[in-house]
Amino acid sequence: MTLSRADCVALDRADPLAGRRALFDLTPGQIYLDGNSLGALPRAVKPRLDAAVQAEWGRDLIKSWNTADWINLPTRVGARIAPLIGAAPDEVIAADSTSVNIFKLAAAALKLRPGRKVIVTEPGNFPTDLYILQGLRDLMGDVELRAVEPAGLQAALTEDVALLLLTHVHYKTGRVHDMARLTAQAHAAGALALWDLSHSAGALAVDLNGCGADLAVGCGYKYLNGGPGAPAFLFVAKALQDGFQSPLTGWMGHAAPFAFGDDYAPAKGVLRGLCGTPSVLALTALEAALSVFDGVDMADIRAKSMALGDLFLDLALARCSEFGLGCSRDATQRGSQVALTHPHGYPIMQALIDRGVIGDFRAPDVLRFGFTPLYVGYADVWDAVEVLADIMQKGQWREARFHEIAAVT
Repeated sequence: MTLSRADCVALDRADPLAGRRALFDLTPGQIYLDGNSLGALPRAVKPRLDAAVQAEWGRDLIKSWNTADWINLPTRVGARIAPLIGAAPDEVIAADSTSVNIFKLAAAALKLRPGRKVIVTEPGNFPTDLYILQGLRDLMGDVELRAVEPAGLQAALTEDVALLLLTHVHYKTGRVHDMARLTAQAHAAGALALWDLSHSAGALAVDLNGCGADLAVGCGYKYLNGGPGAPAFLFVAKALQDGFQSPLTGWMGHAAPFAFGDDYAPAKGVLRGLCGTPSVLALTALEAALSVFDGVDMADIRAKSMALGDLFLDLALARCSEFGLGCSRDATQRGSQVALTHPHGYPIMQALIDRGVIGDFRAPDVLRFGFTPLYVGYADVWDAVEVLADIMQKGQWREARFHEIAAVT
């Protein structure tokens, strides 16, 4: 049975996460369905950044590395992310970008599996994952990159494979890989498993340790709401930390960075995943943003995200027959996003954005809609589809201005 708007309002009133919406600085009248690309601004970030800029940097200057504990921001932020991804606090550190962290961990995995020269991934993975692996292959010269469709992954895990690298939630379709099964298959072949959690962390109940994962990366600016270009994070399972060797042996990954010795000696544990000087303001913003998860059960987030996605698809496919389905109808098989397809997807999305419903477009024909359960409600979904149906009925997307391709799509 299709829900009415009154039904959606009632669901919002009963929602255990409803109070979290007030923790975000949202524009009235706007429906934000792009938290899978850039999370909304948590209200706690502005005052915390003001203090960091005015008091810590502006007044106390370099003393703040000690007095404000800037130096430990990467470990503090990593420890806050850890429970969201099923890791121990000393297995996660916040640093650099997802791309840089993939390079570090993939190169380290090859060192941890000497004699093995193959990395297995899948075609259509998020481009940076593939590009970084291609660059690592070209740099090392003797590494093979094996891109295999999901159905053939197990067969591709032969005795020469060092690493399986997959994105847990596919950026375009939202398809969820079975982390536990694929990690076990990698281990059975003697390989390590590296998971990209960029579209999972903060949206799904991830359990890295429960799945036996070896390595993981993820970004801080999507469902973690850390701001544009927020630092990423990396995970190294405790059992691998003593043997983990980062190829980027910067001074912050040194055992004694302020001894200023000429020769590199790795720090203990996951600290050796650090490289250069931490980005203090960016990490400060991310640390403040993570407070929106305090006291939240990830099971509640996951349950609501699946319900929001189902509601959107039920309404959109019933009212807009022009669209194809670009994701699974089974909520357990997709992340906190859905995808519709249309040959004119780009101008349709631009028309939606013009009407205050913000999603995004991915070439060649995918309209993506992300649902961040902390601030998106059921009535938001109902209203978004109402706008979509109106745009399609009136043909608004045909206006020339919506066909002008912007630099960022």
